[in-house]
Amino acid sequence: MPARAPGADVEALQDAASGQDAGGRSLAAPPKAGGPRAQVAVGVAPGEVAARQKSLTIGAVCKALAQEFPDISISKIRYLEDQKLLTPRRTPGGYRLYTQGDVARLRTILRMQRDEFLPLRVIRQELAAGRTGDATPAPGRAARDGMRTWRPTVSVREATGALYSMEDVLEDTKAEDKLVRELEEYGVVKGEMRGGVRYFDETEREIIAAVAELARYGVGGRNLRVFRSSADREANLLQQILAPALRSRNPQRRKEAVEALENLAAVATHLKHLLLVRDLRKIVR
Repeated sequence: MPARAPGADVEALQDAASGQDAGGRSLAAPPKAGGPRAQVAVGVAPGEVAARQKSLTIGAVCKALAQEFPDISISKIRYLEDQKLLTPRRTPGGYRLYTQGDVARLRTILRMQRDEFLPLRVIRQELAAGRTGDATPAPGRAARDGMRTWRPTVSVREATGALYSMEDVLEDTKAEDKLVRELEEYGVVKGEMRGGVRYFDETEREIIAAVAELARYGVGGRNLRVFRSSADREANLLQQILAPALRSRNPQRRKEAVEALENLAAVATHLKHLLLVRDLRKIVR
């Protein structure tokens, strides 16, 4: 008997729970000639059966999105669920079932990450505001004056002021306490002490979540100094360019400077992404 691939039994159970195979095809028995179609499950209403047959397992969702997003993985989908961006239905056995609406929402999230480099915090806000895949803008668009403008990857003016304790951060990001301490040691995150308790803002919480994902591949705090150094150099460069306007006492000029800062940050992020893609393609050749 040929050996089964690792995880094949789990995937088969997931497919059976949704009434579909890995490709999304129904596993229900075909109707007999001249007879009614057999019920898939006893005591389940026909409408509920149809709804279940339209749902996809997490493995089938990966396969459906793989062509557009080659780096999609089951672990990445689960991570987005942990971040409260997806809420698939669960079977009594605990298996995830995704509706077509869930798949569309996931596609929108992945496009915002890939095309606009938005952090999860901003993506969460976009979705809450009713953002759909049809409304996804391109990374750059033509401005009125003919110059190309960019969607900011982060707004330096949007600060919720929310703070999260170490316990909250560990629960939300699934990071280990040791990893967060390491990030503090290497200056990747700093936190803020209040009443003897260290708190992190929303941006630092997102940083910890991203690092926790990298840690699954063996990336530690000491490896992240290159990211920190790169970010510091970019921030210093943009500060030098816009420093006079940012220090202006004229509210309108300062507002325009902040908008320019966000626009430049978006351009720099896109450029860095393109350079990284170019170098990674050389590696896989």
